[in-house]
Amino acid sequence: MLTVRRLWTTVYVMNKTTIELNDLAFYAYHGVVEAEAELGQRFKLDLSLRLVDGLEFSADTPEVTVDYAQVYAAVEAIFTGSRFKLIERCAEAIAADLLLRFEKIAAVTVKVKKPSAPVACICDSFAVEVTQCR
Repeated sequence: MLTVRRLWTTVYVMNKTTIELNDLAFYAYHGVVEAEAELGQRFKLDLSLRLVDGLEFSADTPEVTVDYAQVYAAVEAIFTGSRFKLIERCAEAIAADLLLRFEKIAAVTVKVKKPSAPVACICDSFAVEVTQCR
């Protein structure tokens, strides 16, 4: 908890911090339909990382937070290194891995958007969102 003193008043401040990684694009081979496994397609991911309460950033060093370059590398490895039939399972695997790797993450939300789902409709994408907490 950060203490701020000003004149005669002391204010106690607790940081509540969220890191977002938006519109990450990957080419992968996820899906139930066999053609998706053969041809692959582009996916978009959004991540929201809720950090543990009370982190202080006054040291202004990377060690006081979560390195989002490392988060990106972990997400890329899971998303492109495995094949999932369900994007729900893919989002779940990413969320669980991030909670295991990064102790400063209290909750993670992963949204996987599939722009080219094999469905006869005109739309931007189908998506799933999974949230996991400690």
